[in-house]
Amino acid sequence: MNAGFAVVDVETTGLFPGSHRIAEIAVVHVEPDGTVSNRWETLINPQRDLGPQHIHGIRAADILHAPVFGDIAHDVMELLAGRVLVAHNVHFDYRFVSHELGRAGLELPFEVHDCLCTMKLARRYLPGAGRSLKDCCDSFGLNLENAHSAGDDAEAAAQVLSNYLRMDAENPEWFSALDRAYFASWPAVEPKRSQPALRRSAAEPQPHFLERLVNRLPEVAGPDEHNAYLAMLDRALMDRQISVSEADGLVTLADSLGISRSTAEELHIKYMIAMLAAAWDDGVVTAEEETDLRIVGALLDISQDSITRGLAGPVSGQDAETGAAVQSLVLSAGDKVVLTGDMSRDRSDIEADLRAAGFVPHPAITKAVKLLVAADPDSLSGKAKKARSYGIPVVGEPYLTTLLGS
Repeated sequence: MNAGFAVVDVETTGLFPGSHRIAEIAVVHVEPDGTVSNRWETLINPQRDLGPQHIHGIRAADILHAPVFGDIAHDVMELLAGRVLVAHNVHFDYRFVSHELGRAGLELPFEVHDCLCTMKLARRYLPGAGRSLKDCCDSFGLNLENAHSAGDDAEAAAQVLSNYLRMDAENPEWFSALDRAYFASWPAVEPKRSQPALRRSAAEPQPHFLERLVNRLPEVAGPDEHNAYLAMLDRALMDRQISVSEADGLVTLADSLGISRSTAEELHIKYMIAMLAAAWDDGVVTAEEETDLRIVGALLDISQDSITRGLAGPVSGQDAETGAAVQSLVLSAGDKVVLTGDMSRDRSDIEADLRAAGFVPHPAITKAVKLLVAADPDSLSGKAKKARSYGIPVVGEPYLTTLLGS
């Protein structure tokens, strides 16, 4: 256990501990002399909807495989042990960290008034400069590159604290705070030190789910298993994207059915053949149909050259062995549609459009619901969890354009 400061930042699903959860946490160490010495951060699966994603920028796909807070609680406590907890607006971060540690059976050995707040200290060291983290960074010529990223915000606040310490190195308040923290009754912990889950940049592609399927010998799957896999694939492709949740479901299903990667690749080709046959059914493939085929081909990891060859002329009809279906789910007037998450448009406007198109906006998930439209198709909201348990397709908000246009 070392003396020093632990600068903390959390990104959360909302404003109130208990009702809302931490979705990302970072801890940056600052030594008593102001040296920034260590940075640790991880995404956290909050086991609920992510809330204002337009603010924190965390996608549900990023946290599906992230640890829950209970898995990293001992790691967090070890990072804090012996150190003064510091944050920019410390009341907010302290309340969430204290609450989440409490859920894990751990307790911080001090109250919020024993912590330091870089925002509050700005009144003393940066009078008139503004109190936002960016204002403080600007005053010291520091870059705040990714605001509302826990790691970068904690790093920026740590640099601000470091500058405060150097401006007023002999202030006895620093030494009093360090002593209180170091000699506090810290709980004994057994950290796991597991690999943190980090944000994936928007430009960084997700690995194709086929890469997660193993090549088994001998192959044991037969036509019934193929049909089950194709049926799930068909539903996943309905909104012309395969979310991380759907990819997980396909991998899990393939594994349970004994379908290897090579067989899955063959089934994808057969599915594409069925799509091509449907497109050629009227003797012509329109530009819209070609675009659709190429989108699906990319999702199935089928080369665009292969699709170009398929577009050169009519192909044979539906595959007799697999019975590959194309868009098996068709919504009709009167079908119930549920919405979840913070949409880009006002929900009442979307519901009005759904009614105008003949659908029935429904407030809750029941087995009679045909479709769940989510702001984030990997949503962990209660509605999304219930829909998946019932086998109800979950699609992203962009699919509304297709749905309402049909």
